[in-house]
Amino acid sequence: MRLTDDIALAQRLADAAGAAIRPHFRTALESDRKGDASPVTIADREAEQAMRAILAAERPGDGIIGEEFGSERAGASRQWVLDPIDGTAGFLAGRAIFGTLIALMVDGWPLIGVIDQPIAGERWVGGSGLPTLLNGAPVRCRPCARLDEATLATTGPHYFDDHDGEHFMALAAQTDHKRMVMGGDCYNYAMLASGHLDIVAEAGLKLYDYAALIPVVEGAGGMMTDWNGDPLNADSDGHVLAVGDSARLEDVIEALACDH
Repeated sequence: MRLTDDIALAQRLADAAGAAIRPHFRTALESDRKGDASPVTIADREAEQAMRAILAAERPGDGIIGEEFGSERAGASRQWVLDPIDGTAGFLAGRAIFGTLIALMVDGWPLIGVIDQPIAGERWVGGSGLPTLLNGAPVRCRPCARLDEATLATTGPHYFDDHDGEHFMALAAQTDHKRMVMGGDCYNYAMLASGHLDIVAEAGLKLYDYAALIPVVEGAGGMMTDWNGDPLNADSDGHVLAVGDSARLEDVIEALACDH
């Protein structure tokens, strides 16, 4: 299967998800609570169902790992990883900084990633060995000469346990903490890939939260690792770090002073 064919399919999946999501945005939408207490809506479910229907027709032998409907064909080498709305809380609050995440993983490693913001009409597409594109135009992470000049982002401190929060704040203290960004979910990684942020650090993420981000960030010249600096794959523990300037990675790992 050619990479270009899979990228085209991933974009069709994003189109279908966006068509399911947009009619629900900023409406009086009810939400349920999942087992981890996170919210889920009909928009989440309809968007994932729309993507799964296309994959069933186009790639019936591939596996699927989805946030809302679980796994299919778990033993397949090729796995499509779907998060229909990453940032459902923001979606419910009418904030257009959520995103649809689509990844293709082969043997546990991400090959293709899409971050799609269906309200603003912004789509970042990354593929192994290819430059990351935003709506068809290349984007790049920005240089960062010193850690104390870096802008750090995370979705929110309430997602860290006490141990991880302590290490995150140790990193934050060494960055330009007066410019630190809270909130944003996957959109932070898109902003890093586009050169507007320098570091994103999070913990407790699931595969569908981070798989699509890796090709996007790396195709823009950045790096994504766990908090120990190891590459992310299907077996990673959910401690996720994105650094726009690879020259700062060791500084960030040292500041986190973490050993998981």
